[in-house]
Amino acid sequence: MTSDNVAIRFNKVSFEYGYQKPILDEASFALRKNTKMTLMGQNGAGKTTILELITGKLKPNDGSIFVDPNLTLAIARQVIPRDEMELTVTEFFKKYFRGNEYDLNRKIDETLSVVNLQAPREKIIQAFSGGQQARLLLASALIQDPDILILDEPTNNLDQAGIEYLTQFLMAYDKTVVVISHDADFLNSFTDGVLYLDIFTKKVQQFLGDYYVVVEEIAAQIEKEKRKNAQYEKEIIANKEKANFFANKGGKMRLVARKMRLKAEEMEAAKVDVRREDKAIRDFLIPAQDSLSGEIMNISSLTVMKNHQPIEKKVKVSLKKNQHLLLKGPNGIGKSTLLESLATGKSKGAKIASGIKIGYYRQDFSTLNFEDTVFQSLESAMPGPDEEKLRSVAAGFLLTKDVVYAKIGSLSEGQKGLVAFARLILEEPGLLILDEPTNHINFRHLPVIAKALDSYRGAMILVSHVPEFVSQIRIDEVLDLEK
Repeated sequence: MTSDNVAIRFNKVSFEYGYQKPILDEASFALRKNTKMTLMGQNGAGKTTILELITGKLKPNDGSIFVDPNLTLAIARQVIPRDEMELTVTEFFKKYFRGNEYDLNRKIDETLSVVNLQAPREKIIQAFSGGQQARLLLASALIQDPDILILDEPTNNLDQAGIEYLTQFLMAYDKTVVVISHDADFLNSFTDGVLYLDIFTKKVQQFLGDYYVVVEEIAAQIEKEKRKNAQYEKEIIANKEKANFFANKGGKMRLVARKMRLKAEEMEAAKVDVRREDKAIRDFLIPAQDSLSGEIMNISSLTVMKNHQPIEKKVKVSLKKNQHLLLKGPNGIGKSTLLESLATGKSKGAKIASGIKIGYYRQDFSTLNFEDTVFQSLESAMPGPDEEKLRSVAAGFLLTKDVVYAKIGSLSEGQKGLVAFARLILEEPGLLILDEPTNHINFRHLPVIAKALDSYRGAMILVSHVPEFVSQIRIDEVLDLEK
């Protein structure tokens, strides 16, 4: 493959975050110009790190990275940086726009139209909903009109309309695109192939073709590796048994025994490291608070946003033990604001029974202290010290010994989500409030999480824009804020 047709190439790239935290080990791959590729891998494998190596924010420890200098590049990250949250819409786009300033307003209008968002220029970024911020992130990349467009979890927080707009845009986009996403249907609509980052080998495998076909290829390869290892194991045991038999015969038979042992050792060395990262998190239950009875929560009124203006609505919602409520509505209508007001007790139109413990899963993970280690975060969620239980719960969410003493702020967004779920188990809430719990989470984990929520026996309020996920959870009542 000549450099003339290559947009990005990694040649034996190695990278690590300090001692004993390797991400890549001599990883190599190349992307042709005008292709659309998906970047896959387990939460915490280093997908976002690869994007930052491509943009030049990070430098490799070894190896070389080629990005065609004649191509412009823009990235839409997972979240808007905290130091940009206080900017107005105009100030926000001014940071990213590369053209003449007198063209800025026109380009803002054009770009916001592409992402289907109405955004008053003087409005502060922080005042937008999570879904609206996701559209602003995408727009901040599109306004740069890049030759290489990099999207890190672009469907997070987007409602169905937003995902459809983004899908249509990417299908028509005739330049190079690299996308991290766990939304299989979204990816399958436009991707040309997959870059697969293996968390254990630290290598990148490149697959071409339909997303679902690639996933099947990976699954078939894992099965083949398992069968091969099983055959080796069978032959290793047979050779060791023969070696022991001939060794006891003495004389020349000892030489035969030695050959048998050598053969067994060769087979042991030939065994393949099966991709352990492909396993999902363990099945889990979120225990409900003891002695729940009667009405847990009542909502008589709430506020929704219409054309960026608050409107009060009268409603009748009553939740008791083992009742699940789905909260629906488009991006920007006020779902996250309502959930936060319920979780913090600031909603004027809602009453929560005295003594009810609330388990709150925020889409931006701001309920977590980013300076805490994983161990400290989980410990603070428990009523009393129980290290054995803590470590068992952590291991079930793949928060192993190499992660459990890391600071929350250093984790990937997906790992932060797993920490948040682990905390819910240890908190044993009576009321569970979940705001977009699929965001950033590896698609292999989602059926396990859905199963846990389906069986939760306390009261639950759920917001999710992922129909496949919601369909796996028992919903007793739906409150549509748009109606």
